[in-house]
Amino acid sequence: MSQNQLKEELADLIRNYNSRGWSPATSTNYSFIDENNQIWVSRSGVDKANFQSTDFIKVNISGQAIDEFAGIKPSAETLIHCYLYTLFPEVKVILHSHGIHPVLLSAREMSDVVFEGYEIQKGFSGQLTHDRQIKIPIFDNSQDMSFFEKELIYRKALLENHCFIIRKHGTYAWGSSLFEAKRHLETLDYLCEVKLKTLK
Repeated sequence: MSQNQLKEELADLIRNYNSRGWSPATSTNYSFIDENNQIWVSRSGVDKANFQSTDFIKVNISGQAIDEFAGIKPSAETLIHCYLYTLFPEVKVILHSHGIHPVLLSAREMSDVVFEGYEIQKGFSGQLTHDRQIKIPIFDNSQDMSFFEKELIYRKALLENHCFIIRKHGTYAWGSSLFEAKRHLETLDYLCEVKLKTLK
């Protein structure tokens, strides 16, 4: 998929997720790597209800805006995207959501959330059956991005389902394509909603 096509499709998805209530008050951020191995991330502070393909900025692997975007300050969380691209070279798209179900569930669980027996678990790449237990890591929230770099490296083996939750904050999910990243994020959100309702 070309850079321009991916910008258009991801911008459309961002507006769609906003309509679900997944990005209130301009929150959340999204990124992709184009055919030239260049990172593009959503501009900070943009109302996601009106997000356009022109609202992506180019950054380097250190999270700094470059070229015609130099001087624009990206979201601090851009570094989480950069860490994930470094840790998983096959990743091409990263989606960050503030969906309410994972946020609420993360306030109740400890270091991870466990799912077992749900058919939709197969929405995670590599999961071939519902008949197993899977764990999604929960990271404590922090304003120090170096904390996430250390945690991601330390807990890399637990990221086999291509996603994690930040406590009382939101979720990150990724994939080798927009379609795959979308499937991972929506699978996680659905499972969190089901789990939350079973705990009531």
